[in-house]
Amino acid sequence: MPKYDIEFKQNAVKKILDNQSVASLSRELGVSESVLHKWRKAKLETSSDLEKENLELKKQLREVEMERDILKKAALIFGRGS
Repeated sequence: MPKYDIEFKQNAVKKILDNQSVASLSRELGVSESVLHKWRKAKLETSSDLEKENLELKKQLREVEMERDILKKAALIFGRGS
C-alpha cells in the first residue's frame, strides 16, 4: 500500500469538501474510494475536536478575565481604605 504525504491527503479532502465526487476523485488520483472516505472522516473528526477545544479555551478565558476584573476592583476598594 503506497504512503501518501499529508499535503496530498489534505488536497484530496479539500476537493471532496468542495463537492467533487469521491468516485471521480478516486479515478483522478488513483486512490480507492474507501481510503478517501477514511481521510475525509479523519479530517472532520479532527476539526470537531479542535472546535471543542477552542470553545473550552474561550470559556476559560472569560473566567480568567472575570477573576482579573474582580481582583482589580478589590485592589481599588482596599487601596482606598489605607
